[in-house]
Amino acid sequence: MHSGAKVAVIGGAFVLVAGGIGYGAYSMLGDTVGGDGGTRSASESSEVKSGPPSAEEIAKTSKGFFDAWTAGDATAAALLTNNESGAEPVLSSYGEDAHIGKVKITPGPAVGTKVPYEVEATVSHDGKSKPLSYASELTVVRGLTTGKALVDWAPTVVHPQLTEGATLKTGTSSTPTIEAVDHNGTVLTKKKYPSLGPILDALREKYGESAGGSPGVETWIEPADETQPDINLLTLAKGEPGTVRTTLDARVQAAAERAVKKFDESSVVAVKPSTGAIRAIANHRADGYNAAMTGQLAPGSTMKIVTAAMIIQHGLGSMNAKVECPATVSWEGVTFHNLDDFSIADPTLREAFAQSCNSTFIKPIKPLGDRAGTALGQEARDYFGLGQDNWQTGVASFDGSVPESSGAETAASYIGQGKVLMSPLNMASVTATAKSGAFKQPYLVARELDNRPFATARPLPAGVGQQLREMMRYTATSPTGTATKAMAGVGGDKGAKTGSAEVDGQTSNSWFTGFSDDLAAAAVVQSGGHGGDAAGPVVAEVLRSGG
Repeated sequence: MHSGAKVAVIGGAFVLVAGGIGYGAYSMLGDTVGGDGGTRSASESSEVKSGPPSAEEIAKTSKGFFDAWTAGDATAAALLTNNESGAEPVLSSYGEDAHIGKVKITPGPAVGTKVPYEVEATVSHDGKSKPLSYASELTVVRGLTTGKALVDWAPTVVHPQLTEGATLKTGTSSTPTIEAVDHNGTVLTKKKYPSLGPILDALREKYGESAGGSPGVETWIEPADETQPDINLLTLAKGEPGTVRTTLDARVQAAAERAVKKFDESSVVAVKPSTGAIRAIANHRADGYNAAMTGQLAPGSTMKIVTAAMIIQHGLGSMNAKVECPATVSWEGVTFHNLDDFSIADPTLREAFAQSCNSTFIKPIKPLGDRAGTALGQEARDYFGLGQDNWQTGVASFDGSVPESSGAETAASYIGQGKVLMSPLNMASVTATAKSGAFKQPYLVARELDNRPFATARPLPAGVGQQLREMMRYTATSPTGTATKAMAGVGGDKGAKTGSAEVDGQTSNSWFTGFSDDLAAAAVVQSGGHGGDAAGPVVAEVLRSGG
């Protein structure tokens, strides 16, 4: 996206471009030390210290590091880390390539071995200057060979969004800026819609050249992975933006932004079932990852929408037909349980779906024999458009995965676990397909913008689509439905499905997907527990916004 000086990794070694900014004199606390393998002064004891650093050592090391960093002495700062060769070029590039100077660091109280701090600095380039401020943290550890207290080096010490191999740069952008707007023409900005940051960067990377704008002067992080968009940190001089129209809806996006703030590690996507237009994308995650579009997680019982469609199409059951819901069911020697080992006496498929009975969605599959390991994947591909790696949304996205399975993994897949992987985008699309009766590939920008092909799938047989909708409506409105509480405040023609997926014995990931009129949404809250408790309120708030 940008052009300018940089520090890069070539063959494992850093290459520096000459130049820099003077910072003046400074003073450091403590002895001069090497990296983890550095030498000790003659006055030091031959005994190497062990154990966690003391509070005094943490304060001394962090202050020495901050003093050297603010003075622009990358060599001295790097010597106070446990990876001198990795730290020095990144710290050098801070002033030389990113043109960041007048650095002031304000540390907060240490929390154990971690020291949080605020950075205030000035970026100056090509006669233009602007302030830059952000928060980060470092950890002080004991050097394995020296026994000294050292900063545990990671690029995030310099900036929280700087990853391994990424470069921090300031210069003239090579890709023109864009002004993204929603389908009604409302301008979408990172400031107003923080979750859209990665999306707006990706749209600029892909459509900036064709949108007709001009470049500006910026500070940015260039990822090591060339397929990922640059991360803009500061604009010193604006270019003339070109307009990129998206399918997003500012009102729905605002609701999604509010909704994900309720829970850490949460993501949500909203889709218009009649067209596939994506109306909202939001994440609230510590790592900044766009899990809403590219996450790959077991979807738990929300996958029972697809399983139910497969059961009905294979003549293994129907909405009003009686089914079994025992507390447990065995598959090739492995016992699968319902939540808290509940059971239902003589239910219909609709009732078992509404109460999310696992055994109901495993027992009927046994008559398929050898086809059991492939039937779910075929249903997902043929009618829901999943798992073929051919979605062209306009930005990076995951298309879902329902691979062939064998043994107990087959049973697990029918309740959304095993090797089945989905993102909130995928599950929002599954619900949209059930609501409209036919798969419409989700998209963020119109296909006409770049003439890209869209994925297709066969329409659901009319009776199957109708039964799915009725089962989801019952789940969202009946006294025993697992989604009824979360959907209580949602109006219109509504339906939903809850889910939870256990991962390595940790607290289950919370999943929820639902529709209201012509809007479908799905959310995941990692380690959120039951689907209706965490992801349910996220989806409900988005659906209440309309679309």
